[in-house]
Amino acid sequence: MNDSSITEPGAAVVLGVGPGLGLAMARRFARAGHPVAVVSRTDARHGTYLAQLSDGPAAAIAEVADVNDHDQLLAVLDRIERRLGPIEVLYHGPAAMDPGSFPVPIVATTVDSVRDAFTLVYSAVDAVSAVLPGMIERGRGTILLPTGLSAVRPMPELGNVALAAAALRNYAATLHAALADRGVYAGSIVIGGGVRGGDIYNAMVTDRKEELAAAGLDAERLAAMSLDPDEIAEQAWQLATDRNRAEVIFSVLD
Repeated sequence: MNDSSITEPGAAVVLGVGPGLGLAMARRFARAGHPVAVVSRTDARHGTYLAQLSDGPAAAIAEVADVNDHDQLLAVLDRIERRLGPIEVLYHGPAAMDPGSFPVPIVATTVDSVRDAFTLVYSAVDAVSAVLPGMIERGRGTILLPTGLSAVRPMPELGNVALAAAALRNYAATLHAALADRGVYAGSIVIGGGVRGGDIYNAMVTDRKEELAAAGLDAERLAAMSLDPDEIAEQAWQLATDRNRAEVIFSVLD
């Protein structure tokens, strides 16, 4: 059902928010008038995030949840809807910097390592399936799923992560096709390079170089190739506004 009486922007939810792209996306949707909810596994940086969102014309809140946990994810989405109203925008962007989440080269990939990488895909499907029925009923909504360049270009060193990235991109593209005439937009944001200000980028240029190097990653080379999170957020906003293509690609890895 398309409720044309709804005129105010609905809530925008940023899952797995971090200080780079996630926060930039939250700022962009806040500027557009959406009440914004940012979600992360701890509240350690929520004060900083909310301070950067306080200039928006609508409310901004922060919630704690591990979005890879099904029950926590559903509970936090329910809390957000009770606090801010219907969810109109979903951005799913969790990332991890624990050694267990590092890529396994394709020649060493195992079923277990692929299963671990696909946790991100399962979380995205979980989140989308929770909010999509409401979006379809209201006839409006935006779903943005970021993924990596290995989704579109062979990058053997990213192995298991590349398989998950390709699956996530395909999921977004298939949703895009399925929802084209239902008022709901779904698209992917393909990212090739470190995002300035983000946790992974900061690890490359600060205190975890040796740990990354031990995992076979050239931290200095990766850190030198960086992307502006605000530029990505702006183009993602245009992607969601124009709705004329299924993805946008950002890369400094050509």
